[in-house]
Amino acid sequence: MAAELRLLDPSVRSSRSLAGSLLDPDFVEVGASGRRWTYEEMVSALPEMQGAVDDGPRYEPSGMAGTRLAPGLVHLTYATRIDGRHALRSSLWRRHTDGTWRMYYHQATPVPQPPDRSEAQ
Repeated sequence: MAAELRLLDPSVRSSRSLAGSLLDPDFVEVGASGRRWTYEEMVSALPEMQGAVDDGPRYEPSGMAGTRLAPGLVHLTYATRIDGRHALRSSLWRRHTDGTWRMYYHQATPVPQPPDRSEAQ
């Protein structure tokens, strides 16, 4: 969960090296827009995306919960709000042989209003 929260931090989002260290080389995202992103695309674009500026809109996560699916594989779910928009989010994190956790998959689904806490899980 700590690594997921770091990826929402503007100082990490604005740094290709910091963000890249938290994403798995095989990373894939299906964004709220429906676009599919690869590791290279995300690391390149993240500093220009919303939430990457200290004095700009920030992601506000809520209802984060994690489930261990297998040794070295965790599924996180939560909701976010940024600049009046809401989304339900789902991430898969896997542990590498060096002990680091990296996001392997992420999906964001826009929702029209703030979800209640039970929907985020």
